[in-house]
Amino acid sequence: MFITFEGGEGTGKTTLIENIYEQLKKTHHVIKTREPGGSMIAEAIRDVILNPKYKGVTPYTEALLLAASRAQHLDEVILPGLKQDAIVLCDRYIDSSLAYQGYARKLGFEFVLSINYYATLNMPDLTFYIDLDPEIGMSRIEGRTKYDRLDQESKNFHQEVRKGYLEILDKYPKRIVKINGNQSIEEISSEIMSIIKEKL
Repeated sequence: MFITFEGGEGTGKTTLIENIYEQLKKTHHVIKTREPGGSMIAEAIRDVILNPKYKGVTPYTEALLLAASRAQHLDEVILPGLKQDAIVLCDRYIDSSLAYQGYARKLGFEFVLSINYYATLNMPDLTFYIDLDPEIGMSRIEGRTKYDRLDQESKNFHQEVRKGYLEILDKYPKRIVKINGNQSIEEISSEIMSIIKEKL
């Protein structure tokens, strides 16, 4: 089973995935991974995408680099994991590209889907979108010692990302489950675990 987790900055996805992973691994073979990244080559591409020292990365280049990283990640981690009957938990996938580059960067959903054609052939079985007001999310990450290039974007950009996610939710209602991000991590974990157990 291929499960992805989506949301803006500061929604607690990373902690959440760790919680879900710890619970599921007691009874199942589970792989925990992330995008961009997840394998050596994909992580190298991640550095170019997110490292603030690469200020000149244009929106189209950003979208293409993400698609390249995703293709590598699919071949090295996700697909081999699924072949071994693992549950693959992934922090971000194609919906992130649709929300950030397609919607907020205004490249359009069609362009993003076309460059991610390989990923569209390998869509998640289930996606959890953690919905949270970007102002709350950004206030949560204020203490971070390291801001990446996307963290440093304007408030308006992060509001656009959220609007993008809500549009994607309308496009794929059978796959994406919207979760209220104002709850505690424990409450969100419990809600997600009960949905996963139903599907399994």
